[in-house]
Amino acid sequence: MAMALETLSSPIILFFALGLLAALARSEMTVPEAFAKGLAIYLMMAIGLKGGVEMAANPLTGEVIRAFGAGIVLSFALPLVAFAALRLTSGIDRVDAAASAAHYGSISIVTFVAATEVVQATGLMPGGHLVAVAAVMETPAIITALLLARQANAAGGPVAGSERGELLREVMLNASVVVLVGALIVGWIIGPEGFEPTKPFFVAPFQGVLCLFLLDMGLSAGRGLRQGWRQLDVGAITFGLYMPLISAAVAAALCWVLALAPGDSALLITLAASASYIAVPAAMRLALPKAKPAIYLTLSLGVTFPFNLTFGIPLYTAMGQWVGS
Repeated sequence: MAMALETLSSPIILFFALGLLAALARSEMTVPEAFAKGLAIYLMMAIGLKGGVEMAANPLTGEVIRAFGAGIVLSFALPLVAFAALRLTSGIDRVDAAASAAHYGSISIVTFVAATEVVQATGLMPGGHLVAVAAVMETPAIITALLLARQANAAGGPVAGSERGELLREVMLNASVVVLVGALIVGWIIGPEGFEPTKPFFVAPFQGVLCLFLLDMGLSAGRGLRQGWRQLDVGAITFGLYMPLISAAVAAALCWVLALAPGDSALLITLAASASYIAVPAAMRLALPKAKPAIYLTLSLGVTFPFNLTFGIPLYTAMGQWVGS
Protein backbone atom coordinates (compact mmCIF):
# COMPACT_ATOMS: atom_id res chain seq x y z
CA MET A 1 0.00 0.00 0.00
CA ALA A 2 2.81 2.38 0.89
CA MET A 3 4.55 1.65 -2.41
CA ALA A 4 1.31 2.36 -4.32
CA LEU A 5 0.81 5.69 -2.52
CA GLU A 6 4.44 6.67 -3.13
CA THR A 7 4.11 5.88 -6.84
CA LEU A 8 0.81 7.75 -7.19
CA SER A 9 2.33 10.85 -5.56
CA SER A 10 5.48 10.84 -7.73
CA PRO A 11 6.01 13.72 -10.19
CA ILE A 12 5.81 11.50 -13.27
CA ILE A 13 2.38 10.14 -12.30
CA LEU A 14 1.06 13.56 -11.27
CA PHE A 15 2.09 15.12 -14.59
CA PHE A 16 0.41 12.26 -16.43
CA ALA A 17 -2.75 12.87 -14.38
CA LEU A 18 -2.54 16.58 -15.19
CA GLY A 19 -2.48 15.88 -18.94
CA LEU A 20 -5.28 13.30 -18.66
CA LEU A 21 -7.59 15.61 -16.71
CA ALA A 22 -6.79 18.54 -18.99
CA ALA A 23 -7.76 16.53 -22.08
CA LEU A 24 -10.95 15.20 -20.48
CA ALA A 25 -11.87 18.76 -19.54
CA ARG A 26 -11.30 19.80 -23.18
CA SER A 27 -8.42 22.12 -22.33
CA GLU A 28 -6.53 23.58 -25.28
CA MET A 29 -3.20 22.58 -23.74
CA THR A 30 -1.01 20.81 -26.29
CA VAL A 31 2.58 19.65 -26.63
CA PRO A 32 4.06 20.26 -30.12
CA GLU A 33 4.37 16.95 -31.98
CA ALA A 34 8.00 17.50 -32.98
CA PHE A 35 8.92 18.31 -29.38
CA ALA A 36 7.09 15.20 -28.11
CA LYS A 37 8.94 13.02 -30.63
CA GLY A 38 12.22 14.53 -29.47
CA LEU A 39 11.36 13.68 -25.86
CA ALA A 40 10.54 10.09 -26.88
CA ILE A 41 13.85 9.71 -28.74
CA TYR A 42 15.76 11.10 -25.75
CA LEU A 43 14.08 8.68 -23.33
CA MET A 44 14.70 5.65 -25.53
CA MET A 45 18.31 6.67 -26.13
CA ALA A 46 18.90 7.16 -22.40
CA ILE A 47 17.39 3.83 -21.34
CA GLY A 48 19.08 2.01 -24.22
CA LEU A 49 22.50 3.48 -23.46
CA LYS A 50 22.25 2.70 -19.76
CA GLY A 51 21.13 -0.84 -20.55
CA GLY A 52 24.01 -1.36 -22.98
CA VAL A 53 26.52 -0.05 -20.45
CA GLU A 54 25.13 -2.47 -17.85
CA MET A 55 25.41 -5.36 -20.31
CA ALA A 56 29.02 -4.40 -21.10
CA ALA A 57 29.86 -4.46 -17.40
CA ASN A 58 28.24 -7.86 -16.82
CA PRO A 59 28.90 -11.16 -18.64
CA LEU A 60 26.27 -13.18 -20.50
CA THR A 61 24.71 -15.51 -17.94
CA GLY A 62 22.05 -18.18 -17.80
CA GLU A 63 19.63 -15.68 -16.26
CA VAL A 64 20.08 -13.32 -19.21
CA ILE A 65 19.32 -16.13 -21.66
CA ARG A 66 16.28 -17.20 -19.61
CA ALA A 67 14.95 -13.63 -19.55
CA PHE A 68 15.21 -13.38 -23.34
CA GLY A 69 13.45 -16.71 -23.78
CA ALA A 70 10.68 -15.70 -21.37
CA GLY A 71 10.12 -12.40 -23.18
CA ILE A 72 9.81 -14.05 -26.58
CA VAL A 73 7.42 -16.74 -25.30
CA LEU A 74 5.22 -14.14 -23.58
CA SER A 75 5.06 -11.92 -26.65
CA PHE A 76 3.99 -14.81 -28.87
CA ALA A 77 1.50 -16.31 -26.39
CA LEU A 78 -0.26 -13.40 -24.68
CA PRO A 79 -2.10 -12.21 -27.82
CA LEU A 80 -3.81 -15.63 -27.94
CA VAL A 81 -5.18 -15.05 -24.44
CA ALA A 82 -6.15 -11.46 -25.23
CA PHE A 83 -7.91 -12.46 -28.45
CA ALA A 84 -9.92 -15.20 -26.73
CA ALA A 85 -10.90 -12.88 -23.89
CA LEU A 86 -12.09 -10.14 -26.24
CA ARG A 87 -14.11 -12.54 -28.37
CA LEU A 88 -15.74 -14.12 -25.31
CA THR A 89 -16.54 -11.01 -23.28
CA SER A 90 -17.14 -8.24 -25.82
CA GLY A 91 -18.87 -7.56 -29.12
CA ILE A 92 -15.64 -6.74 -30.95
CA ASP A 93 -15.29 -8.54 -34.28
CA ARG A 94 -12.40 -10.84 -35.24
CA VAL A 95 -10.24 -8.25 -37.01
CA ASP A 96 -10.52 -5.64 -34.27
CA ALA A 97 -9.96 -8.33 -31.62
CA ALA A 98 -6.79 -9.53 -33.39
CA ALA A 99 -5.48 -5.98 -33.80
CA SER A 100 -6.19 -5.20 -30.15
CA ALA A 101 -4.64 -8.49 -29.00
CA ALA A 102 -1.36 -7.57 -30.70
CA HIS A 103 -1.07 -4.52 -28.45
CA TYR A 104 -1.31 -6.72 -25.35
CA GLY A 105 1.51 -9.04 -26.39
CA SER A 106 3.84 -6.21 -27.37
CA ILE A 107 5.14 -3.64 -24.89
CA SER A 108 4.90 0.00 -23.83
CA ILE A 109 8.37 1.48 -23.56
CA VAL A 110 7.09 4.42 -21.48
CA THR A 111 5.54 2.03 -18.94
CA PHE A 112 8.88 0.18 -18.91
CA VAL A 113 10.84 3.40 -18.30
CA ALA A 114 8.50 4.48 -15.50
CA ALA A 115 8.67 1.01 -13.94
CA THR A 116 12.48 1.07 -14.09
CA GLU A 117 12.50 4.21 -11.95
CA VAL A 118 10.06 2.70 -9.43
CA VAL A 119 11.89 -0.64 -9.24
CA GLN A 120 15.25 1.04 -8.69
CA ALA A 121 13.72 3.31 -6.02
CA THR A 122 12.72 0.20 -4.05
CA GLY A 123 16.36 -0.91 -3.94
CA LEU A 124 16.09 -3.61 -6.60
CA MET A 125 18.70 -3.55 -9.35
CA PRO A 126 17.36 -5.00 -12.62
CA GLY A 127 19.87 -6.06 -15.26
CA GLY A 128 20.58 -3.86 -18.26
CA HIS A 129 19.65 -6.72 -20.58
CA LEU A 130 15.96 -6.05 -19.84
CA VAL A 131 16.18 -3.17 -22.34
CA ALA A 132 17.09 -5.67 -25.05
CA VAL A 133 14.30 -7.99 -23.87
CA ALA A 134 11.85 -5.08 -24.26
CA ALA A 135 13.01 -4.50 -27.83
CA VAL A 136 12.69 -8.21 -28.67
CA MET A 137 9.12 -8.29 -27.33
CA GLU A 138 7.93 -5.64 -29.79
CA THR A 139 7.56 -7.99 -32.77
CA PRO A 140 6.33 -11.55 -31.95
CA ALA A 141 2.91 -10.30 -30.83
CA ILE A 142 2.32 -8.74 -34.25
CA ILE A 143 3.02 -12.06 -35.96
CA THR A 144 0.56 -13.89 -33.67
CA ALA A 145 -2.15 -11.27 -34.27
CA LEU A 146 -1.77 -11.47 -38.05
CA LEU A 147 -2.10 -15.26 -37.92
CA LEU A 148 -5.28 -14.88 -35.86
CA ALA A 149 -6.75 -12.38 -38.29
CA ARG A 150 -5.86 -14.44 -41.38
CA GLN A 151 -7.14 -17.73 -39.97
CA ALA A 152 -10.65 -17.34 -41.39
CA ASN A 153 -9.80 -14.85 -44.15
CA ALA A 154 -11.12 -12.15 -41.86
CA ALA A 155 -8.65 -9.61 -43.12
CA GLY A 156 -9.78 -9.76 -46.70
CA GLY A 157 -7.50 -12.27 -48.36
CA PRO A 158 -3.77 -12.84 -48.58
CA VAL A 159 -1.23 -10.08 -48.40
CA ALA A 160 0.86 -9.43 -51.49
CA GLY A 161 4.60 -9.98 -51.34
CA SER A 162 5.33 -6.27 -51.56
CA GLU A 163 2.97 -5.61 -48.65
CA ARG A 164 4.61 -8.34 -46.58
CA GLY A 165 7.97 -6.73 -47.21
CA GLU A 166 6.62 -3.34 -46.24
CA LEU A 167 5.13 -4.78 -43.05
CA LEU A 168 8.44 -6.45 -42.16
CA ARG A 169 10.24 -3.16 -42.72
CA GLU A 170 7.68 -1.30 -40.61
CA VAL A 171 8.01 -3.74 -37.73
CA MET A 172 11.78 -4.27 -37.72
CA LEU A 173 12.76 -0.68 -38.55
CA ASN A 174 10.15 1.03 -36.39
CA ALA A 175 11.70 4.11 -34.77
CA SER A 176 11.31 2.77 -31.23
CA VAL A 177 13.05 -0.50 -32.13
CA VAL A 178 15.87 1.22 -34.04
CA VAL A 179 16.58 3.76 -31.29
CA LEU A 180 16.35 1.23 -28.46
CA VAL A 181 18.46 -1.46 -30.09
CA GLY A 182 20.88 1.08 -31.58
CA ALA A 183 21.43 2.84 -28.26
CA LEU A 184 21.80 -0.52 -26.53
CA ILE A 185 24.56 -1.52 -28.98
CA VAL A 186 26.29 1.85 -28.58
CA GLY A 187 26.19 1.52 -24.78
CA TRP A 188 27.53 -2.03 -25.00
CA ILE A 189 30.40 -0.88 -27.25
CA ILE A 190 31.46 2.17 -25.21
CA GLY A 191 31.07 0.55 -21.78
CA PRO A 192 31.06 2.38 -18.42
CA GLU A 193 34.14 4.50 -19.19
CA GLY A 194 32.85 5.71 -22.54
CA PHE A 195 29.50 6.56 -20.98
CA GLU A 196 31.00 8.92 -18.38
CA PRO A 197 31.22 12.04 -20.65
CA THR A 198 27.54 11.75 -21.60
CA LYS A 199 26.21 11.18 -18.07
CA PRO A 200 25.37 14.86 -17.43
CA PHE A 201 23.03 14.77 -20.44
CA PHE A 202 21.49 11.29 -20.17
CA VAL A 203 21.27 10.78 -16.39
CA ALA A 204 20.58 14.04 -14.54
CA PRO A 205 17.79 15.43 -16.81
CA PHE A 206 16.09 12.05 -17.26
CA GLN A 207 13.37 12.49 -14.62
CA GLY A 208 12.43 15.98 -15.85
CA VAL A 209 12.18 14.85 -19.47
CA LEU A 210 10.05 11.89 -18.38
CA CYS A 211 7.64 14.29 -16.62
CA LEU A 212 7.26 16.33 -19.81
CA PHE A 213 6.69 13.24 -21.92
CA LEU A 214 4.08 11.80 -19.55
CA LEU A 215 2.24 15.12 -19.59
CA ASP A 216 1.89 14.64 -23.35
CA MET A 217 0.92 10.98 -22.88
CA GLY A 218 -1.79 12.06 -20.45
CA LEU A 219 -3.17 14.46 -23.05
CA SER A 220 -3.16 11.69 -25.69
CA ALA A 221 -4.84 9.19 -23.37
CA GLY A 222 -7.53 11.70 -22.43
CA ARG A 223 -8.30 12.49 -26.06
CA GLY A 224 -8.48 8.76 -26.85
CA LEU A 225 -10.99 8.22 -24.06
CA ARG A 226 -13.09 11.15 -25.25
CA GLN A 227 -13.16 10.10 -28.88
CA GLY A 228 -13.14 6.29 -28.74
CA TRP A 229 -15.32 5.27 -25.84
CA ARG A 230 -18.50 5.21 -27.94
CA GLN A 231 -17.15 2.28 -29.97
CA LEU A 232 -16.35 0.18 -26.89
CA ASP A 233 -18.83 -1.84 -24.86
CA VAL A 234 -18.50 -2.60 -21.16
CA GLY A 235 -16.82 -5.94 -21.88
CA ALA A 236 -14.09 -4.28 -23.96
CA ILE A 237 -13.38 -1.54 -21.43
CA THR A 238 -13.25 -4.11 -18.63
CA PHE A 239 -10.81 -6.12 -20.76
CA GLY A 240 -8.43 -3.13 -20.74
CA LEU A 241 -8.34 -3.40 -16.95
CA TYR A 242 -8.20 -7.14 -16.33
CA MET A 243 -5.96 -8.21 -19.23
CA PRO A 244 -2.84 -6.57 -17.72
CA LEU A 245 -3.48 -8.51 -14.52
CA ILE A 246 -3.78 -11.80 -16.42
CA SER A 247 -0.57 -11.06 -18.33
CA ALA A 248 1.21 -10.13 -15.09
CA ALA A 249 0.11 -13.38 -13.44
CA VAL A 250 1.34 -15.47 -16.39
CA ALA A 251 4.67 -13.61 -16.44
CA ALA A 252 5.06 -13.93 -12.67
CA ALA A 253 4.57 -17.70 -12.88
CA LEU A 254 7.16 -17.91 -15.66
CA CYS A 255 9.63 -15.77 -13.68
CA TRP A 256 9.18 -18.07 -10.67
CA VAL A 257 9.75 -21.20 -12.76
CA LEU A 258 12.88 -19.68 -14.35
CA ALA A 259 14.16 -18.36 -10.98
CA LEU A 260 14.75 -14.83 -12.24
CA ALA A 261 16.07 -12.16 -9.85
CA PRO A 262 13.52 -9.85 -8.17
CA GLY A 263 14.47 -6.76 -10.22
CA ASP A 264 14.40 -8.65 -13.50
CA SER A 265 11.11 -10.31 -12.54
CA ALA A 266 9.48 -6.97 -11.70
CA LEU A 267 10.40 -5.44 -15.07
CA LEU A 268 9.52 -8.55 -17.09
CA ILE A 269 6.12 -8.71 -15.37
CA THR A 270 5.61 -5.01 -16.17
CA LEU A 271 6.57 -5.56 -19.81
CA ALA A 272 4.10 -8.44 -20.12
CA ALA A 273 1.32 -6.37 -18.50
CA SER A 274 1.91 -3.30 -20.68
CA ALA A 275 0.25 -2.57 -24.02
CA SER A 276 1.91 -1.06 -27.08
CA TYR A 277 0.77 2.22 -28.61
CA ILE A 278 3.73 2.99 -30.89
CA ALA A 279 5.06 0.02 -32.88
CA VAL A 280 1.89 -2.09 -33.03
CA PRO A 281 -0.51 0.66 -34.19
CA ALA A 282 1.89 1.46 -37.02
CA ALA A 283 1.99 -2.20 -38.07
CA MET A 284 -1.78 -2.66 -37.74
CA ARG A 285 -2.51 0.31 -40.00
CA LEU A 286 -0.60 -1.47 -42.74
CA ALA A 287 -1.46 -5.13 -42.09
CA LEU A 288 -5.08 -4.85 -40.90
CA PRO A 289 -6.50 -1.68 -42.45
CA LYS A 290 -10.04 -2.81 -41.57
CA ALA A 291 -9.23 -2.69 -37.85
CA LYS A 292 -10.45 0.45 -36.08
CA PRO A 293 -7.75 2.57 -34.37
CA ALA A 294 -10.47 4.09 -32.17
CA ILE A 295 -10.85 0.65 -30.56
CA TYR A 296 -7.29 -0.61 -30.16
CA LEU A 297 -5.73 2.77 -29.35
CA THR A 298 -8.43 3.65 -26.84
CA LEU A 299 -7.94 0.32 -25.09
CA SER A 300 -4.13 0.43 -24.99
CA LEU A 301 -3.54 4.15 -24.47
CA GLY A 302 -6.80 5.31 -22.89
CA VAL A 303 -7.56 2.43 -20.52
CA THR A 304 -4.58 0.12 -19.90
CA PHE A 305 -1.80 2.73 -19.95
CA PRO A 306 -3.33 4.92 -17.18
CA PHE A 307 -4.19 1.82 -15.14
CA ASN A 308 -0.64 0.46 -15.36
CA LEU A 309 0.98 3.79 -14.63
CA THR A 310 -1.07 4.50 -11.52
CA PHE A 311 -1.97 1.13 -9.98
CA GLY A 312 -0.19 -1.55 -12.01
CA ILE A 313 3.48 -0.70 -11.56
CA PRO A 314 3.45 -0.89 -7.72
CA LEU A 315 1.61 -4.22 -7.97
CA TYR A 316 4.01 -5.65 -10.57
CA THR A 317 7.01 -4.52 -8.51
CA ALA A 318 5.62 -6.29 -5.45
CA MET A 319 4.97 -9.41 -7.53
CA GLY A 320 8.54 -9.32 -8.80
CA GLN A 321 9.86 -9.10 -5.24
CA TRP A 322 7.69 -12.04 -4.19
CA VAL A 323 8.44 -14.45 -7.04
CA GLY A 324 12.13 -13.50 -7.13
CA SER A 325 12.73 -13.91 -3.41
